[in-house]
Amino acid sequence: MIGWMIARAARLKARVDRLRIEQRWSRLRALGMHIGEDVWLPTSTWIDTAHCHLISIGDHTGFGEECMILAHDAQMDEYLDAARIGRVVIRESCHIGARCVLLPGVELGPRTIVSASSVISKSLPADSVCGGNPAQVLCTLDEYLARHRERLSRLPSFPYEQYDIRALTPERRAELAKAVAQGDAYIVGGRSAELAGRGGTPRTQRG
Repeated sequence: MIGWMIARAARLKARVDRLRIEQRWSRLRALGMHIGEDVWLPTSTWIDTAHCHLISIGDHTGFGEECMILAHDAQMDEYLDAARIGRVVIRESCHIGARCVLLPGVELGPRTIVSASSVISKSLPADSVCGGNPAQVLCTLDEYLARHRERLSRLPSFPYEQYDIRALTPERRAELAKAVAQGDAYIVGGRSAELAGRGGTPRTQRG
């Protein structure tokens, strides 16, 4: 009985959390921010709401937790009685790691990947993998994908829908722990599950 009540409460909380994040997306769009379709913009992403009409996020883009998107810089305000504003344009299919900071006046070209904890202070080119402070190109997207394709061919991999946290059993946890004790492994099929509506990450609909 208690287990049933806990499971029911968890499902209710998940529905409320989903509603809250969808309401946030709607509010940002109402303030003039462009948020495309199939975007993962978590609640922990800090948005410069006073200037969010200067921020544009393209389709199929995702953010790690605790990123910051700034469209203004008021550090000189005490001295000049002025603040700089600038657009932040994130093109389609960009993926931005956890705790990245995007500063005003930058544009990320389509299919740009940015590693966690990077500071994006200048525009980054399309089809690139970038990182650092300031963020700069580390390799091309093709080079990055080729490297992971080669690793996928020889390292352990596990199907997402069996090894996602919602389906994870003690035995499967042990399998994953054993696999990564020897190095990296991969979870495969997560994106396919999302596209089929069976993923664990809520994404925007067309605004």
